[in-house]
Amino acid sequence: MPSVFRSRAARLVLPALLAAFVAACAESPKVVAPPPPPPAPVVQLSPRLVELASAYRLYVNNTTAIAPAFADGEAIAASLRTGVQYEPQQLAKGAIAYGAVVALQDRAFVEGVRIYAKDATQRRQVAYEILKDPAYAVGLNGSASAAGQIIAALGGDAQRLYDNGKAVKQAAYDIQKQPWSKADVPARDVRLANAKSLSAAAMTGSVDETVRLQQASSGAAVLGVPTGAAVAPPYTQTVVRALAVAALAALGEAGDANVNTVLGLVTEPNVGMCMNMSKLNLYQCLAVARPHYEDVFCLGQHGMMDTGRCMIRAAGLPEPYEARFIPSQESINKGMQTKKPPAKRKPVKKKS
Repeated sequence: MPSVFRSRAARLVLPALLAAFVAACAESPKVVAPPPPPPAPVVQLSPRLVELASAYRLYVNNTTAIAPAFADGEAIAASLRTGVQYEPQQLAKGAIAYGAVVALQDRAFVEGVRIYAKDATQRRQVAYEILKDPAYAVGLNGSASAAGQIIAALGGDAQRLYDNGKAVKQAAYDIQKQPWSKADVPARDVRLANAKSLSAAAMTGSVDETVRLQQASSGAAVLGVPTGAAVAPPYTQTVVRALAVAALAALGEAGDANVNTVLGLVTEPNVGMCMNMSKLNLYQCLAVARPHYEDVFCLGQHGMMDTGRCMIRAAGLPEPYEARFIPSQESINKGMQTKKPPAKRKPVKKKS
């Protein structure tokens, strides 16, 4: 074929081939990149749980600040109102909620839980397992160090409450030297009724403490609690449930959307029952107490020491041992020597 015809054919064929190629490309499906996965939810603890922790902290701070140096009956009455102002079940729940905030300060624990937060399916599965059995949280990375922090924080609070109660109880004996302490408490029935009323009322925390705990739960603030060494299981139910709530918060599953479900984890009947018994013993003590110094004894022993003992037990620490007073044989002999013999009666003459 002559070259002139070949060039003319090329000019006719090439545009047709190009048009066919463009049409084929237009008809082929476009490849679209999948959307990026949603970001993992942030660490969050519902304000309702933080409020429980704040109320617990307010009670502990106020009660451990009671000074055992009482000057009059009004000072005793004011301290008694402070010491009885907790509802047993709420205080037990508040201790667990506060333990969760403490655990969220442990970076190793939070990071060990957050690895499950990135994938939505895995996150929901872990949250489901925790809600089904709170002890599941014990198997998560970093739980031993977080448990040590919880035990140190709750145990420290409990020991301070117990020790201060012991000092208040001792004051009941010390102030007996002062005449005013032996006077009867006025309106004793009203005082007992007020104690029962304060014990049944819901507690609220301070605004400043609530803000501080909320920031600490999200990692935005340092709580400043005593540090404790890692503790291996087994743990008490209080510690286990605090770990469980903290783990859900680290997964982003303890916010307001899930709070009603998570609140079920902060109920621990054994501690609540122990605190209920402390309150019943306090009521019985106040019912029979008459002079002011006996009210001090009731406050120190049942309002503070017994409550502190319940909290020490909740943290899983050894309970304080109080030795019974047993007099020595020497003191018994000395007492017998100083005791005067009974006076002899003169014989009565019979009438004849």
